[in-house]
Amino acid sequence: MPMKQAMIFAAGLGTRLKPLTDTMPKALVKVGGEPLLWHVVMKLKAAGFGRIVVNVHHFADQIEEYIKANNGFGLDIRISDERKQLLETGGGIKAARALFDAESPILIHNVDILSNVDVSRLYDSASEADATLLVSPRVTKRYLLFDESMRLNGWKNIETGEQKGPCTAVNPQMYAFSGIHVFSPRLFPLMDEWPERFGIIDFYLKACADRPISGYLKEDLHLLDVGKLDSLHEAERFLNTVMSEHRNSGITE
Repeated sequence: MPMKQAMIFAAGLGTRLKPLTDTMPKALVKVGGEPLLWHVVMKLKAAGFGRIVVNVHHFADQIEEYIKANNGFGLDIRISDERKQLLETGGGIKAARALFDAESPILIHNVDILSNVDVSRLYDSASEADATLLVSPRVTKRYLLFDESMRLNGWKNIETGEQKGPCTAVNPQMYAFSGIHVFSPRLFPLMDEWPERFGIIDFYLKACADRPISGYLKEDLHLLDVGKLDSLHEAERFLNTVMSEHRNSGITE
């Protein structure tokens, strides 16, 4: 059976978490006594992921030392080095290509996202599509647009009216993106024509005209973006309530 593999985006500057990130990377900011990186790695390990690629830039040495000090948490953890420049989400995946098994999908997870999603179920559902994006009915200004079969068809900013992608679906379904998705290595050849730095959503919006990019809808998604100082206390409450209920119930979807 192919190994489940994932990538954790941990290279960001974490500017919204200053002054904490003046001396450490966002990935090592603690919530509930453990770094954000620990929480994501443990979630992935519990779900059966054996290989994890972590991209690094801001205080990259600290992340490498933390992983080494913990013996890679018993996993095959590999570093994608972005010390020279941040490559954004799409460029980060492209640059890490050689670190992945070419036959298995890749779960992509931001280091600052806590959620109640069953990542194993999401991963296992993604074999047919070239990419599968976790979405929910969360209220936002920017929505991904899907046709009746939940195939990605565009993007819209409902405040400005700006649209991207084919946008050909009649009465499209509109959902908010979670920052968690599954990427198939089948898409890597399409990235050859893209520059070093680019966003993965822009890539998906171009690819979806010809390739199956699907949405995975979770109506009861509980998700917290730990991106600001005032969200750290909220994150501790989140871990103590939503996450513990998620673990104890055994019911994930």
